[in-house]
Amino acid sequence: MQVSVPDVSSRSLVELISLSGRRAVVTGAGRGLGRAIAERMVEAGADVLVADIEHGLAAAVAEDLNARRPGRAVAAHVDVTAAGSVLGAADLAVREFGGVDIWVNNAGIFPSVPALEMSEKTWDEVFAVNTRGVFLGSREAARRMREAGSGGVIVNVVSTAGFRGTAPGLAAYVGSKHAARGITRQLALEFAPFGIRVLGVAPTYVPTEGNMAAAAAAAGAPADTGDTGDIMSVMQPSLLGRLGVPDDIARVVLFCASDLSAFMTGSTLLADAGETI
Repeated sequence: MQVSVPDVSSRSLVELISLSGRRAVVTGAGRGLGRAIAERMVEAGADVLVADIEHGLAAAVAEDLNARRPGRAVAAHVDVTAAGSVLGAADLAVREFGGVDIWVNNAGIFPSVPALEMSEKTWDEVFAVNTRGVFLGSREAARRMREAGSGGVIVNVVSTAGFRGTAPGLAAYVGSKHAARGITRQLALEFAPFGIRVLGVAPTYVPTEGNMAAAAAAAGAPADTGDTGDIMSVMQPSLLGRLGVPDDIARVVLFCASDLSAFMTGSTLLADAGETI
């Protein structure tokens, strides 16, 4: 039975962007892009499961979000590479919130190792988080959305690396993000009959805790010295005149999760300030 997405033409812009009454899961939400995404989701009215492999980080984010809007956020320890852990997160969202309407696959890793020196272990670890994690999260989200019969949205945080090659040392990362972009298209095709939309967002290089550590390694500088000059030198300002910030990406994810994008599925939106032109 086909579940059709609604025609939202008669709704106001305020109604279209609102996530009031919706239940979201955001992976890798303990810091960086994931945290910014969770913050915007809560601001838009959603209940959010703040999922991260570091439970302490997730708990701190949930506490902060609940201080702003009590009862909206719940922390969860989730390893996106482990099927049982992802299943547990989906079940927790159902228990705490009553269902899952939005799932954001944001967790990712990006070790920089030259291809000739990269071990199979490192390659497999990158694909386990960046590709297997996307599949497991999407599958568990879609199963619960299908059971509820009211559709939903899955948003995969891809990367500009899913569109082209990038810096030396990132063969596994680039490969995994091309795969995540392909998975986005295929799952959009398979989940459409259930009214489930699947979209990707491809950020450019944005200074976050993880990216700053990676940039420090590339610049040969310690990440914890407080001197960011050499670190920032490996990041180039965009065509739009500045580096991005996490909220620049979070707003695009919010667009995808909201009814503003109700007639979109399968696309990966470039949030790259023109990097890939």
